[in-house]
Amino acid sequence: MYRFFVQPQINQDDHKIFGYEVLLRKQQNETWVLPQHFTDISVGEQAELLEQTAAALDTAVNQQVLAFNLNNQQLRDPLTLGTIIALKKRLKPAALTIELTEAPTLPEIQLFSTAIHQYGIDLVLDDVGTGSNTYNNIQYLLPFVDQIKFAMQNLRMDGRANEIPDALAFWSKVAKHYRLQLVLEGVEDAKDQALAKKFGISLHQGYLYGKPSLV
Repeated sequence: MYRFFVQPQINQDDHKIFGYEVLLRKQQNETWVLPQHFTDISVGEQAELLEQTAAALDTAVNQQVLAFNLNNQQLRDPLTLGTIIALKKRLKPAALTIELTEAPTLPEIQLFSTAIHQYGIDLVLDDVGTGSNTYNNIQYLLPFVDQIKFAMQNLRMDGRANEIPDALAFWSKVAKHYRLQLVLEGVEDAKDQALAKKFGISLHQGYLYGKPSLV
């Protein structure tokens, strides 16, 4: 059995929830765990789960954003684009953003971005600065996205927490240059909030505001 857990995204300018990232979990022996592969169930099945989650959250009434992750395997599935567009129509007036967890090729993002933007769906590059989403890999993709997300927890887990301030300085400059929104993930305490404020980052996500939970 699969369900989406949700984690709130907060705009520090007005201290309100502007959206939720949905995170797939699998029930196993009375507990919920990360799926071994996020492609274990199709994007179509995930879209149905997302609709149920949106109804439970009442995102349409509040016109909040739902952020849905895709990896490259899912992005390259010929059925994915149509599934995403149909989902957006059913979620209206709630907003939908697609978070790419891996850097696709330039032609792939050009086609996908053009298609989804026609339906008012925003595109996000997730976990910038780590994994395949290093600046060298994504710099030519940035004109085609609306938002980038920087995950402090990734550097912390790698024992590189001391690099976070310099990384934030870099990615906030990148966001300003390309006119992108920057979301800061891994916000855990007032120190993280102060660091975000130093770089003018008002869009936050992290345990300080809520752990991923069922609705």
